[in-house]
Amino acid sequence: MKYFFSLAIAFLWTSTIIAQDYQLFSETINRLYSRDSIAINTTWDELTQRGNIPLVVHDSVAFLYRGDARTIAWMGDFNGWGYNRSFNNKGVRIPDTNIWILKATFPLDARMDYKIVINESHWILDPNNDAHQWSGVGGGSPNSELRMPQWKEDAIALKPVDGLIRGHVDADMLFNSKLLGYQITYSVYLPINYNASESYPVIYVTDGYEYMHERLGNMILILDNLIHAKKIKPVVAVFIDHREPVNRSNNRRMQELAMNETYLNFLTTEFKPIIEKNYAVTKDPAQTAILGTSMGGLSAAYFAFARPSVFGLAGIQSPAFWFKPEIFTFCDNPQNPPIKTFLTTGLINDTDEGAKRMKDILEKNTCTYQYKELNQGHSWGNWRDTIDDILVYFFPA
Repeated sequence: MKYFFSLAIAFLWTSTIIAQDYQLFSETINRLYSRDSIAINTTWDELTQRGNIPLVVHDSVAFLYRGDARTIAWMGDFNGWGYNRSFNNKGVRIPDTNIWILKATFPLDARMDYKIVINESHWILDPNNDAHQWSGVGGGSPNSELRMPQWKEDAIALKPVDGLIRGHVDADMLFNSKLLGYQITYSVYLPINYNASESYPVIYVTDGYEYMHERLGNMILILDNLIHAKKIKPVVAVFIDHREPVNRSNNRRMQELAMNETYLNFLTTEFKPIIEKNYAVTKDPAQTAILGTSMGGLSAAYFAFARPSVFGLAGIQSPAFWFKPEIFTFCDNPQNPPIKTFLTTGLINDTDEGAKRMKDILEKNTCTYQYKELNQGHSWGNWRDTIDDILVYFFPA
């Protein structure tokens, strides 16, 4: 009886605190609507000085912007960067002020990228929000970042653990492909105490430049931290760059990663043998992974199910299955050997519809898999948060 009484007291206390916070949220907004210039300016100064823009209380958010404009809108993961027309992203000007407001509710553990759009054409970062996330959407990096109260940073992806000794990266090496008819660049991560006489698990990473980038995937630090903490065994990682070596603004990923059989043949018959010749990596498919996000997630599924004797591990993040829906039929084959798969997706205008369909296929075909959903969008903030989960699942110490 005491236990249930304690639970009831805790519930009432929590409910009271939440109600008080919501009241403060409403009172703050009401002061902005008060038409009292002193109260308005004081409230605005308090919000900016405390870093409370956007104003977030539990699941409620008030996006705020101050400045003269004809229109203000907020674009971000919450409206699919304009593709989700059901979300009202238009700001409302508070009467007799140059303050604009947009109210919304989101899951308590959500994290989203966004930008402010002035007069339907001028995109800017939120000038009153210091939280930024670099990403491939939203008009380029960086974006402003909305962090809901229960979202937590993944420290292993952001900070070196105490006493960390870093591995080594052979960066920006050049490979001439006869099959592709052009050059590619790639980088290879070698764990601390790498020994050429041993045989290491290996993970091949599409969009390698972005996975390596400190403000995007930051995967080198994640590998170092996990190996140092003995959460994974030492592993070699091969990062493939899809940008043209002499013109890096030309990214070939949309062609190379679109269930491209020629590119698959290049990877398995030309490129992988060179890696195995020059580095101490295993040929065992059970210790050989392919990892990718978005189009790379589509390719990770395609590569693994097309060549299960090569890739026994598939890391699939926010897969662009919509781009090639034939991937579902391709993978849904009972004759395929079971692939060990880690499949992730965001739930906020990301790829959950296709990911859930693929999850059912993995289940039906008795694949060993993990499936993870996050209240995030199509962003490196999402993907970086699950890289460590994938590595621990594939290569546990």
